[in-house]
Amino acid sequence: MINRNRLVKTFMDLVQIDSPSGEEEAMAQELTRRLEGFGLKVTRDAYGNLIANDGRENPILLSAHLDTVEPGRGIKPTIDGDRIVSDGTTILGGDCKCGVAAILEALESIMEDGTPHLGIEMAFTREEEIGLVGARNLDFSMIASKEAVVFDGEGPASQITSASPTYIGFDIEITGRSAHAGVEPEKGISAIRIAAELITRLPQGRLDDETTFNVGTIEGGSVRNTVAENTLVRGEFRSRNLETLDDIRTQISDAIKEVQAMFPEAEIGHHLHTEFETYTLTDDDAATARVKAALRGLGMEPVMHPSGGGTDGNVFRLNDISAVVVGMADHGMHTVREYVVIPELVDTAHLCEALLRTS
Repeated sequence: MINRNRLVKTFMDLVQIDSPSGEEEAMAQELTRRLEGFGLKVTRDAYGNLIANDGRENPILLSAHLDTVEPGRGIKPTIDGDRIVSDGTTILGGDCKCGVAAILEALESIMEDGTPHLGIEMAFTREEEIGLVGARNLDFSMIASKEAVVFDGEGPASQITSASPTYIGFDIEITGRSAHAGVEPEKGISAIRIAAELITRLPQGRLDDETTFNVGTIEGGSVRNTVAENTLVRGEFRSRNLETLDDIRTQISDAIKEVQAMFPEAEIGHHLHTEFETYTLTDDDAATARVKAALRGLGMEPVMHPSGGGTDGNVFRLNDISAVVVGMADHGMHTVREYVVIPELVDTAHLCEALLRTS
């Protein structure tokens, strides 16, 4: 039986383990201890992702990630009515420790009740928050499952991520020519000025219902009194429409050509890289059907909701695993106003348990 108090305690214990991206080892060790306590075999792949299973055939994969965003050190969770919150100086860490806690509670419930269950397999990845890095480096030869449920969505467990975009990052490197800004600025070519001309020619913000574009960082210059020789512009664009993505690639290329013509002695180089690929769920998708049936069996009606973000589910699907991302009771992700709704967290644990049962 799912135990609300135990579940809440597990969650609050986990969020007090600092695990910003790249520093997940303490979290991995705690999770290894708990999973081995359930009798599961726990291994790590070469990248440090944690994989656990009971060795049985035809398992179902439950997954969450180990890392959190900043500010996520020294989290102090408190209970406020039916919510769990931080003290306001950090995130809460519900993303993705709600998912981890729900999976652990479902395991404990099944083990203590002796509930007949499917083969169990779990994957807990590193560095999800900085570009699904752990999942993209996951050793899929260690994964037996053909279906996966990823507990990494915002909102209640009944909220299914129905579609996710393709994400393309870009880096634009600009090389001008330095000069003394007060003595001979006319001999310089400002890379920062070139960057400004370029950025004004690029789209910004939400472009349509399924497309966004953002310039995230600008790094350049050395000191106040030197014309900047180098500037790096980093950004991203996302869409579920492949034609739109091609149009944006063309806009970037055209903008660079136009600005290059304005500053022929400068050098402007750019690189685009795809972080993850789009998908849209269909009713005949195996994992989708499984999750919908489990939710309805618990009296919850599935709600299909597209997302502008990416999860490990994007990577699983690229590796021929039918993956579905569901909500895990977290709200206000990536902010110091993040909170977890306790009844929704209990529902998430019930969903985990229902997915593991044989019937």
